[in-house]
Amino acid sequence: MKASLTGRFGDLRDGLRAMIRGPQALAFLPAIALAAFWLGGEAVLAAVSLGLPLVYMLFARDLMVPTAASLAQAPGELTTSIGAAEMAQRALDDAAEAKLATACIMIEILGLDEVGKHHGDEAADSLRDLTLARLRNTLRRDDIAARISDSRFVIVLGPSLRLDLEALLQLSARLQTAVEEPVTIETVSRYLSANIGFCNSSRLRPGASGEKMVEAARIALAEASLHGPSAIRAWSENMHAAHDAHKMLLAEVKRALNNGQIQPWFQPQVCTSTGAISGVEALARWIHPERGLVSPAQFLRSLEEAGQMSRLGEVILQHSLTALRSWDHAGLEVPRVSVNFSSSELQDPHLVERIRWELDRFGLSACRLGVEVLETVIAKSPDGIVARNIEELGKLGCHIDLDDFGTGHSSITSLRRFPVNRIKIDRSFVTRIDRDEDQRRMMAAVLGMADRLGLGTLAEGVETVGEHALLAQLGCDHVQGFGIARPMPADQMVDWARSHAEKIADAQRLGRSAG
Repeated sequence: MKASLTGRFGDLRDGLRAMIRGPQALAFLPAIALAAFWLGGEAVLAAVSLGLPLVYMLFARDLMVPTAASLAQAPGELTTSIGAAEMAQRALDDAAEAKLATACIMIEILGLDEVGKHHGDEAADSLRDLTLARLRNTLRRDDIAARISDSRFVIVLGPSLRLDLEALLQLSARLQTAVEEPVTIETVSRYLSANIGFCNSSRLRPGASGEKMVEAARIALAEASLHGPSAIRAWSENMHAAHDAHKMLLAEVKRALNNGQIQPWFQPQVCTSTGAISGVEALARWIHPERGLVSPAQFLRSLEEAGQMSRLGEVILQHSLTALRSWDHAGLEVPRVSVNFSSSELQDPHLVERIRWELDRFGLSACRLGVEVLETVIAKSPDGIVARNIEELGKLGCHIDLDDFGTGHSSITSLRRFPVNRIKIDRSFVTRIDRDEDQRRMMAAVLGMADRLGLGTLAEGVETVGEHALLAQLGCDHVQGFGIARPMPADQMVDWARSHAEKIADAQRLGRSAG
């Protein structure tokens, strides 16, 4: 009986709170006063008038605390991270009181930047509003969806009895389907993709805060983004440990860049006709004081996430030009050093001025510097600052290489729009070329196209004598790979180059004697 009364009192309390919360409570006051007078006359009216302040004190103490609904913004408005944490905290409290579960879902939308680039900011904002509306239409009445950045949305689910992993995966898939429905803008169909990370309250430790649940969903989203597009990931404690390790690596690699531990190693490129060194490619390497040589795959992504790719480019360029000048002084003939330029560097409006200044500082002509640009960067940036920078670097006299040719989406037309001097054929075309007829035909077609367009060619990833010999027979101009030489520090290049020159001289003497 006592439990029943307690429950009824709780229902009455919640009802009164709902009725008196916010400015809508003022609308009820005349009706309450009139009802009190009709039912009991002046005495009851006086009692109600005196009792209403007491009701507010007893039942509306949380009047100023924002509700989840009040934190869900109208389309076009942003919810802060603090607001998202407050929504999650309210959901956790309600779920704990009702012995139910809740969850936080974080969604990253890919493709909005492209819409803004081609159709303007207004079109992109309209699409953000449409995305939020689509999310809300997929959810239940008690679920809250809000936008927290230009491309990121957060969802906090109302307390529910069944919110296990399977249910959340199914909901995430429905949200993904809703968001990825094509949209027609100016007669053009645009497609978005969505990466999703979520955290169920049952996976959190007892007493975890709303901020913790939002952070867990954000970590799951980061994991999904590594496997995207259109990936879905659920948070786990193991993922949290991996995230912490990644954050430590992020801080460590930034220090390594500033402390000079990250420097270029150089991989030779040789001419297939003469065997002479035709250039070197500068490749970033991290020499860790404890772990030794760290693979670029382990730290380049971290530098990109930290926004340090431009700084990395500056470091690699300065060390490369220093090495080139030292080789000149040592009498080593290295015609050119090629440096990879990231998308962020190519978007720098002062890039060409900086390159010109660096070349002047080292006393080197522009033709001694090779600028390697990924095919995907050219395909995505046919106009704008990237295109202008590539064009101006070509006019300056730099040698432009189109890197990883064959793996992107550029057309022959886009090749002709840029001052490309040479294409670097991706290693996927080179592997087993001496044993695979289809590979040979593919390579012959690429080399024939390059010849007709007046472009030089360099094959990457050459690992065997057979691959080297066949590429030379097919007419590929230059080769690079472990079959020629592995990347090495600048001071080892002199010894390698002298040894390589001796091998070429021996081969030439052998050829003359055999003739």
